[in-house]
Amino acid sequence: MVGGGLAGSEAAWQLAERGHNVRLFEMRPGLNTGAHTTQHLAELVCSNSLGSQLPDRAPGVLLAELEHMGSMLIQCARATEVPAGGALAVDRTAFAAKVTERLERHPQIDIVREEMRSIPDGITIIATGPLTSPKMSDELTRLSGEQHLYFFDAISPIVEADSIDRSIAFRGSRYGRGIREEGDYINCPMDERQYTEFVRALVAADRIPLRSFESAISSGVRAGLHRYFESCLPLEILAERGEKSLAFGPLRPVGLVDPRTNKRSHAVVQLRQDDLAGELYNLVGFQTNLRYGEQRRVLRMIPGLENAQFARYGQMHRNTFMNSPKLLEPTLQFRGRDDLFFAGQLTGVEGYLGNIATGLLAGVNAARVADGDELMTLPEETMLGALCHYITHADSKNFQPMKANFGILPPLPPGKRMNRRDRARARAERAKASLAEVWPPQGETLRIAIA
Repeated sequence: MVGGGLAGSEAAWQLAERGHNVRLFEMRPGLNTGAHTTQHLAELVCSNSLGSQLPDRAPGVLLAELEHMGSMLIQCARATEVPAGGALAVDRTAFAAKVTERLERHPQIDIVREEMRSIPDGITIIATGPLTSPKMSDELTRLSGEQHLYFFDAISPIVEADSIDRSIAFRGSRYGRGIREEGDYINCPMDERQYTEFVRALVAADRIPLRSFESAISSGVRAGLHRYFESCLPLEILAERGEKSLAFGPLRPVGLVDPRTNKRSHAVVQLRQDDLAGELYNLVGFQTNLRYGEQRRVLRMIPGLENAQFARYGQMHRNTFMNSPKLLEPTLQFRGRDDLFFAGQLTGVEGYLGNIATGLLAGVNAARVADGDELMTLPEETMLGALCHYITHADSKNFQPMKANFGILPPLPPGKRMNRRDRARARAERAKASLAEVWPPQGETLRIAIA
């Protein structure tokens, strides 16, 4: 098992729980990435939210599938959950520590803190993630004969809770959803003037130049061409698309009413709890690559954050992914080598849940190779099956990473007309039924038990 992120941690656990000895190679802390900050396995780098857990939302469907399949990481997430409205968010430090502890205590998992510089013989899963080391990236290029694609991803800032001005900011969740009665988010309201001044300052602010390992030139792409994943654009890039783009994006005020005015604001900045103690909050959707001093200046223009103290500033890093439609089977096997699997963001699956899910499937299928059993291809009607089908059947010339979404599922059978929400519910029910038919495989007992 090469890589100790979300996918690698889940894959290692699934293999070990099926009776196989696993050597899990993780290069940190000997070789760091520039984005990670701890030595823990399964460290969350960008957000602390795993996405919606509502049953009629695409991430919620994938989450339900992971729970049905016995994901160890999801059980750890439940044990370290923090309030986040309809989303599953965790104390990122507690979550990673818990995953690391489980793997370290497993009698059939040996964690090796070394960089793997070549692809081993024998049954192997590669889940080195978006920040694959240069030597392994070269090895993967040699193996595949393809140049790796890449895009740039960005991280949101985190502020200290007691530095938020609660006389301006208010608690609330969109449409009243959430764990807390008063609301799971802290909301900073903006009027039209404040919003306009903020957007203009954001667009004009100075940005951090790309680090050497992230440079477009070193990746074989002409200078000046930077490719971002659409679902995780830096805030300043999104703001450049138009002055109203943020008000219809991460700062949209819908579903929120300021209790002091009983009115909806022109725009709202939401902050989500980042730790169990409630001492840290991250700015939702505020991934950014501004210089740190500029972040401090511009973000303090937000009402309620005039005196904000930053526990972490935003940053941008390179994400690497494979041309999976040319290289992988829906089982996550590498075409041309039946005992080699890939999982996680390296395959072009986006989002924490997608990474965990592909790690789980790769681990199960690697175990089935070892046991001489037929490999599992999940039905396309399931969210995980649809993701694996997408990344292995998309147009290889224009392949882009994909998160869980209803658009990749097969259409519903013809029948009565339904609105969007009813169609989502119908697809969610179909996914649940489809997974129940094939999982767990007949005669296989899952031994997932997290105290």
